[in-house]
Amino acid sequence: MSAPRLFLVAGEPSGDRLGAALMAALVAERPGTSFAGLGGPLMQAEGLDPLFDFSELAVMGLVEVLPRLRRILGRIRQTADAAIASGADALITIDSPDFSLRVARRVKRARPDMPVIHYVAPSVWAWRPGRAKAMAAHVDHVLALLPFEPPYMTAAGMGCDFVGHPAAELARPGEEEIGRLRAEIGACGPLLAVLPGSRSGELRRLLPLFAATVARLAERHPGLSVVLPAAPSVAAELAGAVRGWLVPVHVLDPRGMPAAQAERRKLTALAAADAALAASGTVVLELAAMGCPMVAAYRVNPLTSLIVRHVVKVNTANLVNLLTGGGDVPEFLQEYATVNALAGALEPLMTDGPARRAQIAALELAMERVGRGGVPPSRRAALAVLGALDGPAGPDQRFSTST
Repeated sequence: MSAPRLFLVAGEPSGDRLGAALMAALVAERPGTSFAGLGGPLMQAEGLDPLFDFSELAVMGLVEVLPRLRRILGRIRQTADAAIASGADALITIDSPDFSLRVARRVKRARPDMPVIHYVAPSVWAWRPGRAKAMAAHVDHVLALLPFEPPYMTAAGMGCDFVGHPAAELARPGEEEIGRLRAEIGACGPLLAVLPGSRSGELRRLLPLFAATVARLAERHPGLSVVLPAAPSVAAELAGAVRGWLVPVHVLDPRGMPAAQAERRKLTALAAADAALAASGTVVLELAAMGCPMVAAYRVNPLTSLIVRHVVKVNTANLVNLLTGGGDVPEFLQEYATVNALAGALEPLMTDGPARRAQIAALELAMERVGRGGVPPSRRAALAVLGALDGPAGPDQRFSTST
């Protein structure tokens, strides 16, 4: 097949990172590959002209989405219509299944001949296992980030490749680069990375809790400061929210900065931190890649929580714990996320000791299990996409070449 024309759909920052790396790898493997669709600043830096600003889709939770449902449904129709009209050789939807798979369904109805590839398998191993069978009606192939996911997808009738998680190919900055960032933000003592999420709803629920936890830690760690990498969509909100914190807070604002530079600065901050307090989500693997010990927490709307408790099949939302099968990363959800719990779990991670060393070892193991040391996940994903478009070729054949 000659250089393909691809329509990509990414609806949030984590998908934007995946999409950008995939675009770069596809062009490297098949020069001339062209793109259209929806994505954020990182995908735009790779040449994508987005349909609209995807930050308006940044809402999470069964209850929270209701007030914006009409607008989101309109964006689904707009995106699907653009994909249908694009004449693309394939549709690649990236994560955000509540949005992107609805786009895929509309596209498949209008163009049943268009291959649909979904990047990031829905976590059917955690909840709503019937989603795999439902998505098989309009998805042909899945790119899975986690090694235990392909059997769920193939059992439902879709092709699936384990390609690994992009965090596995993130290189930890050197000590000189870390030292420069610490000097830039004036971090002379202990440094805590705080990552409360990229959605306004997450900030409202988590920032007061995180602020109180930081204040408690500061009592035990004189000179403590905080570095807070911000998503562009909430950078202004964060800067205002942390003004009353009792320790120095350095908000890394990516606005006005090239996307790749902002991403590198964020990763350097994670590598520089002694420990991290993070919202449960994909950022935990970025922290793992940077070797930063962490404590994770999350809160959702109480009604959303009540519904989710009845359908979730796993006892952790933390990807590191899922990959290693252990509980090395402390995680506190809903009413269990308290100042005492978070500060108590962070305390032994701030300095060298058995808890810190055990977690760092677990982070390294998690990285190995999502592809560190092998063919880079972005290249595996690109080869899987091209293999799905070019015709039969087993994963072993596609991934046999060295990096």
